[in-house]
Amino acid sequence: MAVKYIHQLKNWPEFRWDQQRLAGCLAAVRHHQGRLIGRMEGLGFTLRDEAVLQTLTEEVIKSSEIEGEILDKAQVRSSIARRLGMDAGALGPVDRHVEGVVEMMLDATQKFDAKLTAKRLFDWHAALFPTGRSGMASIRVGAWRDDSTGLMQVVSGPIGREKVHYEAPAAKRLNREMQAFLSWFNDHDSMDAVLKAGISHLWFVTIHPFDDGNGRIARAIADMVLARSENSPQRFYSMSAQIRIEHKTYYDILETTQKGNLDISDWLEWFLNCLDRAFDHAESILTVVLKKARFWEMYRDEQFNDRQKKILNQLLDGFEGKLSSSKWAKLGKCSQDTASRDIDDLVKRGILVKDTAGGRSTSYSLAEY
Repeated sequence: MAVKYIHQLKNWPEFRWDQQRLAGCLAAVRHHQGRLIGRMEGLGFTLRDEAVLQTLTEEVIKSSEIEGEILDKAQVRSSIARRLGMDAGALGPVDRHVEGVVEMMLDATQKFDAKLTAKRLFDWHAALFPTGRSGMASIRVGAWRDDSTGLMQVVSGPIGREKVHYEAPAAKRLNREMQAFLSWFNDHDSMDAVLKAGISHLWFVTIHPFDDGNGRIARAIADMVLARSENSPQRFYSMSAQIRIEHKTYYDILETTQKGNLDISDWLEWFLNCLDRAFDHAESILTVVLKKARFWEMYRDEQFNDRQKKILNQLLDGFEGKLSSSKWAKLGKCSQDTASRDIDDLVKRGILVKDTAGGRSTSYSLAEY
């Protein structure tokens, strides 16, 4: 059989990389990481909790977005806040699928030092797919795939003209493959944890042990190791958010690496640089958190109803699109008349301003503060 993928190579999985080539990049990442963590830890408890809540919400949403799944931001935030015992205002009902994604991410990052086992991975997988289905298809949940419907392939394109990007190891190899991976993962070796995060991500997604959810679980595993690298469950940056921005390059470098040899220097270099850019993006999250804190400090003596608090927080978190009275009514679960009264009250107080741009409906933004 012709060798096409790295898992078919004789020495798999004996990865190698150019330590000298990566040394400067790794040092820069570690410096940037330490500077960011130090800055975040200098915040007060309330602001730090808000930064963690913002970051974890973004991590969950963007990791799902990479797979084409859009989650409700308010539900994700509500689920995380409740599980971490944080005050995030009125907490509404949360879809069980959202709960499952949040549960997996928090288990990975909050229990970062616990052993990773097959059972733990099965639990994560079951949490991701609470109905036992992925879209319209029934899948094996909480168990390795069995290839009963054919070899596991990553494909794109319309039916009849599919392009195969990758073909995973056969199901009969999975027990042996996963035992080797977990043994290496749980070994307290001297490898730098940031490098280990990059290798873990690649190794797991190459094995592709589940019918679905492999990418999200691979990113959760990488986050788990990054938490180990900081010896802290508090997350102040989102690797998945940066991967989402660079998703085409992400898939291209994965495919190239999986069709190459066991020298994974290119993958690790991309991973480290992507992580460094994630730290840069985290600075914008910190800016949002500080701006939000300044807003509520400024209006601490003002009275707001629950709808106003909820929607103002959404605006402060980075509301996507234009805020109209009809959107307010939908977000606040109220009538159009009630929405208009809420908005008029905030406009009169100088908290909201009417946008100058024309259009079919009037929209509003936060006033400068």
